Amino acid sequence: MDEDLDAWFAREILSHEGSLVRYLLRTWPHRDDVHDLRQEAYIRVYEAAARARPAAPKSFLFTTARNLMTDRIRRGRVVSIEAAEDLDDLNVLVDEISPEQHASARQQLRRLADAFDRLPPKCRQVVWMRKVEELPQKEVASRLGINEGTVEKHVAKGVRLLADWLYGAGPREVSETPVEESESNLDHGQ
Repeated sequence: MDEDLDAWFAREILSHEGSLVRYLLRTWPHRDDVHDLRQEAYIRVYEAAARARPAAPKSFLFTTARNLMTDRIRRGRVVSIEAAEDLDDLNVLVDEISPEQHASARQQLRRLADAFDRLPPKCRQVVWMRKVEELPQKEVASRLGINEGTVEKHVAKGVRLLADWLYGAGPREVSETPVEESESNLDHGQ
């Protein structure tokens, strides 16, 4: 084995394993095949990199995965309607984003960050922990010393407010009162 190639592979390819698995789960209709697809993509990337290292490793990995899925669909004698519809989704490359798409995405991200900053502090903290850090509801409740029901209420309120700010007619008046009242009632057994 080539130690240089192994180090490159670990650094440039294996570091994207989580993203690759999420991509495969999102686009491939048969969840049982996802780990096989991942391994097959790794093998193809490794063998190709042994001949010549790709200039854009992440893009090469995702393109390889997409091509594997396309090959599997083509090999199937009967192509399901669901799989045929998914082919359009597979044609989007991760690193091939136009300048307009990039600018639009940055603008949307700025709007989301502004809306997120407007959330009440406790609500913002709960939404961050649940939706960004992807912590379980029970762990968020434990870390913040609040009831799990209160975590649910904060998440619901936060998501509703974010949706209002991003897609609605504008922000409503923000008040901590409904969640705070229920928090004290739940936390003190009332």
